[in-house]
Amino acid sequence: MYRNSYQITEDILDSVSCSGAQGVSITPLIRKSNLSHKRLVGFMSKLTQSNLINKIETDGKITFILTEKGRVYLGEYKKFTNLAGSFGLDL
Repeated sequence: MYRNSYQITEDILDSVSCSGAQGVSITPLIRKSNLSHKRLVGFMSKLTQSNLINKIETDGKITFILTEKGRVYLGEYKKFTNLAGSFGLDL
């Protein structure tokens, strides 16, 4: 079964959230989200433009950190999917 863009976004945000305050680099995100580099970069661009994650560059290394807006989005999305699942809806 294929994931839709909302499910992929949830996987990415969840992975960034689990990394905590130190953030996560692109390589672990590729593994955790099970996406190609090119596809993940596209998602990361959209998520940073939406202010759901912050991109921080230090000493040439890029890390991503979840913003408060990203935490709220992730929490509300999980509530929504749980509610839809309780009614037998597959999203």
